[in-house]
Amino acid sequence: MSVLLNPEIWISLFTLSILEIILGIDNLVFLTIASQRLPLSQQKKARRIGLFFAMISRILLLFSLFALTGMTSTLFTIAKHSFSLRDLILIAGGLFLLVKGTQEIHNGIIQPSDDEKLSEVGGARSKFWLVIAQIMVLDIIFSLDSVITAVGMTRHIGVMVTAIVIAMLAMLFASESLNKLINKYASLKMLALSFLLLVGFVLIADGFGVAIPRGYVYFAMMFSLTVEMLSIFATRNKANKSNH
Repeated sequence: MSVLLNPEIWISLFTLSILEIILGIDNLVFLTIASQRLPLSQQKKARRIGLFFAMISRILLLFSLFALTGMTSTLFTIAKHSFSLRDLILIAGGLFLLVKGTQEIHNGIIQPSDDEKLSEVGGARSKFWLVIAQIMVLDIIFSLDSVITAVGMTRHIGVMVTAIVIAMLAMLFASESLNKLINKYASLKMLALSFLLLVGFVLIADGFGVAIPRGYVYFAMMFSLTVEMLSIFATRNKANKSNH
């Protein structure tokens, strides 16, 4: 009970929850884009399952702090640069995002034929779990930064777990709104895919020991998103005036 009355606990919980939400933005973008490859009836379910696994992976990593610290120990050295397991995971995740983002941009420009849009029930089911598997793999990669941040901010495991749960609930609520926006405006989907490419590049750079401050990356994302939203509002207002 004394822990709950400690104001430092509540301050750290609030701060860590906000940070977990911010660090989960790139995960949320990928989750939304990946789920859109599924039929409309399965998209919401895929997002919920994806966020559930994201929460579980973060909590499991928290309770595996010894293994997490071991990820930074040197495995091998190339050209005087040491690579750890964490570096290899970040590089692999970054390459995956670059490939996936490029494929999605290609699919967005070149529309599939009607024959490709039609699929059997078995094929749709296997595709659903393929998307879930991709989301799970990226969840683990994205979890590294958020868990390391959580460990660095507080020593109370209860605060860490609570902050992660709060962040996941907030992302679950935001995913529906983000999905509707991306479905309504094709330019937003292309912008979101460019964010994936940017995050992929940042992950690869981190894996090679080049630290790019995430604050700059998130500022660039927010600036681009603000410009795009202003453009959408201007286009809508222009269309409304022409109709009147």
